[in-house]
Amino acid sequence: MFHRNSSDFHTRELGGFRLKIAMLLGIDKRDRIFGPEHLAQLRELGEVTLNEETGNPSEEQMRALIAGADVAITSWGCGALTERVLESAPNLQIVLHAAGTVKPIVTEALWQRGVRVANATEALGQGVAETALGFTIVSLKDMWRLSRETAAGGWGDGSRVREVYGLTVGVVGAGRAGSHYIKLLQQFDVRIVLYDPFVSEEQARKMGAQKLELEELLRESDVVSIHLPSLPETYHMFNAERLAMMKDDAVLINTARGSVIDEEALAAELRRGRLFACLDVTDPEPPQADHPFRTLPNVILTPHLAGAVNNGLRRIAKGVVNDLRAYLDGRPLRGEVLAEQMHLLA
Repeated sequence: MFHRNSSDFHTRELGGFRLKIAMLLGIDKRDRIFGPEHLAQLRELGEVTLNEETGNPSEEQMRALIAGADVAITSWGCGALTERVLESAPNLQIVLHAAGTVKPIVTEALWQRGVRVANATEALGQGVAETALGFTIVSLKDMWRLSRETAAGGWGDGSRVREVYGLTVGVVGAGRAGSHYIKLLQQFDVRIVLYDPFVSEEQARKMGAQKLELEELLRESDVVSIHLPSLPETYHMFNAERLAMMKDDAVLINTARGSVIDEEALAAELRRGRLFACLDVTDPEPPQADHPFRTLPNVILTPHLAGAVNNGLRRIAKGVVNDLRAYLDGRPLRGEVLAEQMHLLA
């Protein structure tokens, strides 16, 4: 089957035809992610078909929306782009997923048709990295405990406060979020160590980190920030044995997936008072009402807010527009996902 490349779009423009862009996400999600300025930018690039229904689109709705489209924009709640859906869009060239993992929408039929796919993990990763940095600073400053003591009428002496200086920060996973966290840490005088089996020592150095094995990283780090996908290989990677390797008074941050931590083992370690944990994710979510993470004094538990939320969702829209422009210009896509990468994705 013949598939057009981006230069064909310019040919269509010159021939009086406009690029056809189908937004499959419902109006409720669309309005949360895309502002009027982003829709205007998309309309400058082509003819935009909008889903004016709320909720997740059915297969029949997707077939109708995507009919004749060159570009499809999906997001959370959009179903799989099956062969039946794709039959309506024989000219489809690219899917821009305004969300994280593309697993809910990608099918083998999509790859067989040569359709390119990009997601918004870079935008989401920036928010996650910024949250992890916030947890790092506030936890080292001991602000959580001091705030509680002050609210109760006390006035803490700050003897346990540490600066983000002269410490070792361990980063586990150098994907979009982990690599951006490393980038943000360049502003501080700290040693950054990295565990990621897919990153070479030279790549780690270029990022500003020293590559270590996981066990060595755990033994040497004052802060450990997890940035791993949920895969069979990462399930309970942080088990009792590895948690016991961590330094006394170390801070453990998880803004990735709850399944990477053995929660019973972490709760037992926290009861000993050795560690401090900042957990934005649990397994499952939310945790049970009587879960120890809700009451232990050395745990900060937040409701999965590390990624793009509220105004931060606009960053996703910006990334979608930028990747569409890059595609039309023949430039690399920031969020491109390849078929061979699917087994490594969250």
